[in-house]
Amino acid sequence: MNRLFLIIATAIALTTSCTTLTPEQKAAREEQKTLEARRDSINHIIAVKSLAGMDFVLEADRLIFKRGRPAYVSSVTNFISSVNGRTTVQIAPFNSGGPNGVGGITVEGVASNIKTSQNKDGSFTQSMSVTGNGISAVISITVIEGTDRATAVVTPNFNSNRITLEGTLYPAAKSSVYKGRAF
Repeated sequence: MNRLFLIIATAIALTTSCTTLTPEQKAAREEQKTLEARRDSINHIIAVKSLAGMDFVLEADRLIFKRGRPAYVSSVTNFISSVNGRTTVQIAPFNSGGPNGVGGITVEGVASNIKTSQNKDGSFTQSMSVTGNGISAVISITVIEGTDRATAVVTPNFNSNRITLEGTLYPAAKSSVYKGRAF
């Protein structure tokens, strides 16, 4: 019994002494957190400007389907983009071929009825109607305050198969997505 107590006491003493930081380490950690917060703030401003200017790509790394089931996907083939007046939605949750050649669907249209707003907490939201061959939907994109992470909800006009894309919002020039064959 005494031996077990001694082992536990030694383990606790070793773990507490290992986690103590020197003042220099604490200062370095605080400086790193400050730099990261500034970087995130700059990325947020760039993301909001590109979204407001309709020259953006939301590279999704997670899809959430109608009933809340998530799927982690490649951000290279799952995206929403708006470049030169054309809005593209590509969803490719499969690893094999599909109608677009990359395992899903790609549809293009023209955005209209664009509305922007900013919440009390600083989140920036833009809503638009997209119509074209194969798409008639309302897309609502929200950029979270202080970061370039965004959530897009695609709600079709003719059915209830809503899908949510979560990922990072970039200016179109800085994005590296692979676009499949559009319908």
